[in-house]
Amino acid sequence: MEDAKDETTHQRERHKTQLYIDVKATQWPIIYSAEYNIGFLGLEKLHPFDSAKWGRVFEFLKEAGMVRDDTIITPLEAREEDLTIVHSRTYLNSLKWSWNVAGITEIPPVALLPNFVVQRKVLRPFRYQTGGTILAGKLAIDRGWAINIGGGFHHCSAERGGGFCAYADITLSIKFLFEKVQGVSKVMIVDLDAHQGNGHERDFMSDDRVYIMDVYNRGIYPHDGFAKRGIKRKVELQHFTEDDTYLSLVRNHIEGSLNEFTPDIIVYNAGTDILDGDPLGNLSISSQGIIERDQIIFQKARTRNIPIFMVTSGGYLKETARIIADSILNLKAVGLIRCDEAEFSDIPEIEAAMRRSQSDGGLFSKMKRACLSRSSTTELNQIDNIQPTSNTR
Repeated sequence: MEDAKDETTHQRERHKTQLYIDVKATQWPIIYSAEYNIGFLGLEKLHPFDSAKWGRVFEFLKEAGMVRDDTIITPLEAREEDLTIVHSRTYLNSLKWSWNVAGITEIPPVALLPNFVVQRKVLRPFRYQTGGTILAGKLAIDRGWAINIGGGFHHCSAERGGGFCAYADITLSIKFLFEKVQGVSKVMIVDLDAHQGNGHERDFMSDDRVYIMDVYNRGIYPHDGFAKRGIKRKVELQHFTEDDTYLSLVRNHIEGSLNEFTPDIIVYNAGTDILDGDPLGNLSISSQGIIERDQIIFQKARTRNIPIFMVTSGGYLKETARIIADSILNLKAVGLIRCDEAEFSDIPEIEAAMRRSQSDGGLFSKMKRACLSRSSTTELNQIDNIQPTSNTR
């Protein structure tokens, strides 16, 4: 038994991850990839989760002028050797059977697809988001804060997936920090998704280095009584809890948690399924309530000089993408997140040229008009020279 443990230890020591990529000073510690989004023949629409939410959050941030393609960070896909820091090969091999993935994602038709399609169209986006969460932990230590626009798969534990969560990205990010980042020995998870975070609770149940605060609706999935033993500060909500009650509980309990436990970093699971009308969360929090909630958590972390990184987790209404973006913009507006190097970095020349081309005086615009003019003249000449075709082959 000891030999097996030693071998596992040696394997982890030998593990050289590529996920902790080099990041430019001119990039926001905001992580996103177009690979996050899930889409295949409309099957994603069979689950209430908005599988394009992450991309829409990014587009809203771009439209607001906060970020550009070159000022955010694109993560790498988590590889099997990364995933085995937490997951057993038995569990990872179980994902090679499409019906297992269908159960985890709660989309029965996935069971009928060849597994190579499932790997490419369903699990690969999850692996990219997992890579993003792992990177967010390191970035938060380096920069003081980070946001992964995806991630937050809090129902997945080392040996079991479920609830649209195939990889334990929160557990993985923490294990990476413990093993690869000097000075990280205590972590707090603040889980404010509407659902109980039973995955990370099972994984850290006996680990005193991890303090879990979980605020969730007690009347909905997953009803995992065993996992509740892993919660250090448990706040169970009733159906249709509204802003005043909810925000008061969040404010009081985050303060109490930080008075009990001083972490080296906070993992913030910022689910938006608490939104009023969400079909799975069954709570009644307004969009402004969500924005204020996020501000409370970041305020507590930043004023105590504790690094924090956020993952976006659940949210089953189309409006949640707009709310997530608005919340990030609010964090910037109130000075809780900033990156002057990114905000005031020069626009790449090619992008600047494209912007100029949108005005009448732009070079690209003039070239385009000239080309269209020549094209139109040529097309008219060609039309004049067209000869009738014969029906004989």
